[in-house]
Amino acid sequence: MWRRRIARGIFIAGVASLISPSGISRRCFSSSTRIFAAVWGNGDYGRLGLGSLESKWKPTACPFFDKDDSPVAISCGGAHTLFLTECGRVYSTGLNNFGQLGTISAKTHILVPSLILGLPDKIVMVSAGYHHSAAVTEDGSLFTWGNNSCGQLGLGKRAQSIVSTPTKVDSLDGIYIKMIALGSEHSIAVTNEGSVMSWGSGGAGRLGHGHQSSILGFSFSSSEYTPRLIKNLEGIKVKKVSAGMLHSACVDERGSVFIFGEKEVGKLGFSEGKKVSKPHAIEELPSSQEVACGGYHTCVVTDEGKLYTWGSNENGCLGLGCTNVIQIPHMVESSFLKAPVSEVSCGWKHTATVSNGSICTWGWGGANGTFFEEGHSSGGQLGHGNDFDYSQPMLLNIGNNVRALHVSCGFNHSGGIFEYTEN
Repeated sequence: MWRRRIARGIFIAGVASLISPSGISRRCFSSSTRIFAAVWGNGDYGRLGLGSLESKWKPTACPFFDKDDSPVAISCGGAHTLFLTECGRVYSTGLNNFGQLGTISAKTHILVPSLILGLPDKIVMVSAGYHHSAAVTEDGSLFTWGNNSCGQLGLGKRAQSIVSTPTKVDSLDGIYIKMIALGSEHSIAVTNEGSVMSWGSGGAGRLGHGHQSSILGFSFSSSEYTPRLIKNLEGIKVKKVSAGMLHSACVDERGSVFIFGEKEVGKLGFSEGKKVSKPHAIEELPSSQEVACGGYHTCVVTDEGKLYTWGSNENGCLGLGCTNVIQIPHMVESSFLKAPVSEVSCGWKHTATVSNGSICTWGWGGANGTFFEEGHSSGGQLGHGNDFDYSQPMLLNIGNNVRALHVSCGFNHSGGIFEYTEN
């Protein structure tokens, strides 16, 4: 099993030793405060954007961005990553087998963040799904690209199964999109009026339209090829959405959490095997602000900054100190989560939070069920310097004078946006 000794703090890619005690090179950051992106975990296909296929078991700063246009958001997908900069530009890196990078390059993968040229206007939000990508412009227009085998790009039935350049979703003309979330093969969006639309694969009820995959033993497609309003949420003003592997969730302006998708008992917060192909409220939760869907688990941040989790608990991804399936929401208690949680993100089987400028991660570290190649390892998505699983929140060491602003979990890699301040 491949191992590498990791020192403390955040690394600059390509530098073998830590440059400064704070973990950030002053040579790279000339101003007193600097925003930067750092990534860690599986490095195959260049998904970390560090110029190589090497995995990183601790956060490593990405050095390829202009200091005058710093990254302000990051979205980690299946095996690719999107970066959004202060000026509204979008960069992509990693696997490109379905055109999910949105570049004109015919390469199967790219090792460093590359500017996506096909996006007009200023971009204000990006989302990376398993094999597809999306961006929202300043005026609320939606652009999608990548794998379209199930209609997850929302471009209609006549669209190609692979769309390698950003394409405007014309059916949304006149509708202002406020938020977009991409799952494995589906997409879900919120308008500025709080309406929710979904499209792509409807298997397991993840679109919320009441789809059935078969009737009387006859199977049929449940895909939606253009954005469709979720009727059961009409009259409810939604403010946040999330899309997972086989389920979706949203939070309305009153703090209620609705969930729909994977019907297996114990994975969606229902103690009984209810049909959840339409949105259902989770009654056991206090008023909530944030929601995140993982492979088969769900996390919610309440108005008071408390974290609740439930669902499949493989590798301890719920952070409850065990690996048992949890059928209803449980509050995560940890000495590292004393301050209110401001953000939560879920990967396939790992989870990360931002709390008072710090990041905690837990769940699948990569040791089990992954592949190993000579000189490379698929572990490290928790960022603790090893590939161990952790069933409770563990504080990520990001060095001195560094504050976490944002975190994103992909399939088996992670990334964040950080602020470095000189003494």
